[in-house]
Formats: sequence, C-alpha cells, structure tokens
Amino acid sequence: MDIYVDDYKEISDELDTNAINRAIAIAKEDDRVVFKNRLYISGTIKLKSNLNIYFKDGTHLKACDNLSCFSNGVKFNDKLDVNTFINCDYDGMPKLFFIYGKDIENVKISGNGIIDGNEEIFYGEITPDYIEGAFYPRMPLFYIENAKNLFIGNVTLTKSAFWTLHLVGCDGVSIDNIKVLNNRTMLNADGIDPDHSKNILIENSYIESADDCIAIKNTEHFGKYGDTHNIVVRNCTFKSTSAALKIGTETCGDFNDIIFEDIKILDSNRAIAVQLRDFGNIRNVKFNDIDIETHMFNHKAFWGKGDAIAITSVRRNDKTILGKIEGLEFNNIKAKSEHGIFLYGNMENLSFNNVEINLYDETNYDKRIYDLRPTEDLKLIDTDPVAIYSKYAKNIKFKSFKHNNFYDLLNKDSDSNIYFE
Repeated sequence: MDIYVDDYKEISDELDTNAINRAIAIAKEDDRVVFKNRLYISGTIKLKSNLNIYFKDGTHLKACDNLSCFSNGVKFNDKLDVNTFINCDYDGMPKLFFIYGKDIENVKISGNGIIDGNEEIFYGEITPDYIEGAFYPRMPLFYIENAKNLFIGNVTLTKSAFWTLHLVGCDGVSIDNIKVLNNRTMLNADGIDPDHSKNILIENSYIESADDCIAIKNTEHFGKYGDTHNIVVRNCTFKSTSAALKIGTETCGDFNDIIFEDIKILDSNRAIAVQLRDFGNIRNVKFNDIDIETHMFNHKAFWGKGDAIAITSVRRNDKTILGKIEGLEFNNIKAKSEHGIFLYGNMENLSFNNVEINLYDETNYDKRIYDLRPTEDLKLIDTDPVAIYSKYAKNIKFKSFKHNNFYDLLNKDSDSNIYFE
C-alpha cells in the first residue's frame, strides 16, 4: 500500500518534518512511503528497517533554513580545535543530521526526486575560489550507520554542505543511476564516502563535488565495524576539485578487493588518489578502463596538482605506525593532465598496463610542486615535473606505457625499482 506523506501533515505543522516521520513510522514492511511532486521542507528524517521511500517526478525535498531543525537538542562546537587531517581524530559522527539511519536493514530509496541539503545555511568565509564552512563537521545529506541491504536509485542529491552520502559500517549497499550535484567551491562536500563498509556497488552514476567524488575511508572511531572490502565502482562519470577517486586519507583499518572500472573523470584536480596515512594496509585494488582529464585548481584550498594518478604512503604524524600499499593494478588508463603519475612512500608490487599520459600546460600555477599533504613534516616537494615521479617505491612495473614527452620520463633522484616492458 502507498502511504502518502501529505496525508499525515497537520494544520499546525509549519514544516513537513513531522508528516514525513509519521508516515515512516506507520509504514509496514510491504508499504511504500510516497512523496508527491511538490516542495517539502524538513528537518531531521529518521529511517527505519523494512522501509521503501519513493519520490514522484518533481519531488523536491529540501533541508529547512534553521539549524535547530537538525540538532535535536545536541550541543556542538563551532570548530574542532585541530583539523581532522592532522590527527585523524574526527570520529566520523556529525552533530547535525538530515536523513539519518542507524542499525537498519532492507531500505529502499528511489524515484526521480531531488534531495537538497540547503548548503547556504552552512556558509562561512566566501572567496572567489572557494567557500569555507561555518563549522566542522557540518551536516551530511545522508548519514547511514550499520545498514544492511540498502538501495538508493535514480534520485538527485544536491547542495550538500558536507559528505553527501556517508556509509558507516554498512554491508550490502547498491547505488544505481543517481546524480550528486554539489557546489564545486563548497569545501568538504564529498560525494559518496564508504567508511569501514563492505559489499558496496556504485554504478551508472554522475557526481560532481568540491572535494572527493568517491572517498573510501576507515575512520579511527568506527574500527568496531572491521575492514573495508569488496567495493565496486563502475560505469560512472566524475568531476572533482579534489580527487575523483580516492582511498584515504583516513586509513585506520585494511582495504581489500576494490575495483574501479569503466569511468570518465572530467575537469578534475586529481583523478586517482590513494593516500595511506595510518596503520591500515591497502591491497588488491584495480583501476580499469578509465579516461582522465585533469588540471590544477586553487592550490590553497585543494590538495593535488592536476595529477592523473597520485599514490602516497607517509606517516600522518610522528606517532603513526604506517601500513603498506601493495598489489595495485592500473589497466587501460588514458589521461590528459597537467601532472602525471606521482608515487611516494611505502608501496610495492604496483603494475601499470596500457597506460597513456598526455601532459599539457593549461594553468599558470607552479608545475614544480608535488603535493604530499597531509603528512607529519614534508608537505610539498619542489622539483622539476616529470611524467613519473617516484621515491621509495619497490617493484613497479610498466607495460605498454606511453607519454607525450612534454616532460622527462622519470625524476633524476628516483630510488625506486621501476621496470618498463
């Protein structure tokens, strides 16, 4: 049976929050909670198990204009004392929630509606190049923890002021044919962040964001959910002012069996980034059939230097016991980029098969800089750009590698074991 949200709105309800949550609460396993083709303004929406939410064409669900709609009486600090990337101390748990679900299973969210995070209410400093949030962490569009059998399909997610879809400790998630359309100057507005999650499929989707489009993480606080493994991202298009595809930087746990394939990366700051900064290990990751276009963005706001591929393994701070990167494969990669391949740190047994790097000069930013942020000491390397910059890496194999001789092939101080076939 269809349960229409509008049937549960009372005359005294200024917002749609109560009506939405009433409809969800009353829905049984075989029911469908339906949104009509109008604008809904809401505070926190709480998901439950065995729930089917459907947005009709023209539905627009928007976060309300007042932060009190989301706090539920929780007090929060305006800012963390130290940025999370320095100490990896962000617990992954925001203080404000728009769409929230914890310890749930068998949830479906679909239809051709728009879910709008109303980013403007979170603005802090505004510059011509970027918008800083008023505080950190801000409100994600979705925060889902310990969910099993979750499906999200066809919807458009937009104007998130923080991580759009944060999946914490989830098992069995399918995301199909969605759009994420975020403001590309709003800092920290990631697309999809699987965090200590497994058995995740993201496909047939389009994401543009002012941070990472896909950021696979193991945050320190949620170690109880175990390692991250069996994630597939395929047949997608991404635009990012940070990294389109990223593993890290939060790496407090192992990553295994991850596949990115059949992907287009356009107008991005970095295409592929693997950033090990903590004790976890990153193994058996494949990047297959990926077309890349990158160029440099504002160097103060966004890490990276127009890299096609950046794989770095360095300690977050002087107390870090660092893990290892090994067994990564890059197959059928074609890139047009301002920087090429950057390999730095504790890694071994990487293979590059049929990779083509076409370097060019589009922006006026300094091309001599290689970006290691975040790390305990050395953050930026000042040296001549090359097609492949490699330090400390072991057993790196290139087969059928091409570059357009815009820069030299390899840095002169490379101490890596690199083999070309």
